[in-house]
Amino acid sequence: MILVDYAGSVFPSIAHSPWNGVRLADFVMPFFLFVVGVSVAIVNKIVLDRTGATMKVVIRTLKLFILGIFLQGGYLHGITGLTYGVDIERIRWMGILQRIAVGYIVAALCEVWLPCQEMKRFALFRNYICQWFIMFLLSAIHCGLLYGLYVPDWQFSVSQSTGSTIYEVKCSVRGDLGPACNSAGMIDRYILGIDHLYTKPVYRNMKECNGSNRDTVSESMPSWCHATFDPEGIVSSLTAAATSIIGLQYGHILVQFQDHKGRLYNWSILSLSLLAVGLFLDFVGMPLNKSLYTISYMLVTSAAGGITFCLLYLLVDIYGWRRLMFVLEWMGKHSLSIFILITSNIAVIFIQGFYWRDPQNNIIRWIVTRFVQK
Repeated sequence: MILVDYAGSVFPSIAHSPWNGVRLADFVMPFFLFVVGVSVAIVNKIVLDRTGATMKVVIRTLKLFILGIFLQGGYLHGITGLTYGVDIERIRWMGILQRIAVGYIVAALCEVWLPCQEMKRFALFRNYICQWFIMFLLSAIHCGLLYGLYVPDWQFSVSQSTGSTIYEVKCSVRGDLGPACNSAGMIDRYILGIDHLYTKPVYRNMKECNGSNRDTVSESMPSWCHATFDPEGIVSSLTAAATSIIGLQYGHILVQFQDHKGRLYNWSILSLSLLAVGLFLDFVGMPLNKSLYTISYMLVTSAAGGITFCLLYLLVDIYGWRRLMFVLEWMGKHSLSIFILITSNIAVIFIQGFYWRDPQNNIIRWIVTRFVQK
């Protein structure tokens, strides 16, 4: 995440895909959600007090959600404007930690209230049929909303130094998966409010918007290039939560199979199955799209998470390369602290404090001037 956020401006090939398709950065969020599910299965192997466990889940979810609003709601202004404060009327409600919180609470409640009823060693799907049903239900609701809702023409205003400009987007369609007229954006505008969405959507890197993912967009661009859009919105959170349920199944395999062969075999079968279905859906017309978190994207990235998990398990648990992975292990144990330090720019401010003769001559400003604002 740190790599793609900061190096993505220098190397666009690893940054988020502008709309359809996947790049390295587009695997980060699904991997977070995937490993949340794996962790939940380990922590909740035995639940004696369901009510108490549910209260802990809810409290932890609220902590993550509120922390996410503080870090990504607009309160902090970035490395080029090291100030703080946000207008409540424009605060962003959704974000990375909020999405993880949604995935966590869905997976955790499934594990607490829908546990395995009767263990059959070679029937993991039937053992957790209720959890799989929830995953399919979330996917079906996501698909129904994305393809079934009618999106009318819509307007929005953008405040500028010279006043407010009103833009109109022509839609009047159903089932459109483009950046302008998708139903996910419409639902977020109605429920969250257009002023509470992400102000620099990745689709501004599309050629139609002239690749201008900046604070300002040229007036010659299509009207929708000026609009806000939240990639961590309401509709896409449905399939994001389904990713955590898939991770939950990988955790079940880890807990219930004691031999390496059994674990790797079941992980491999599940990963290849998810990959095959995801690629098939992409082939028949459901694109891989992170911003909409399409079902094909969910399945392919979950499969990639499972394959990566298998490879790490093979290297660390079977071949004993744990010492070589100590940096990743340390980062994993302190992932939330690292996320806070980076997202809040505390780490960046610390580095900026060391300069050569003039405060403007620091490494952060040089990187921003040399690469980011190039």
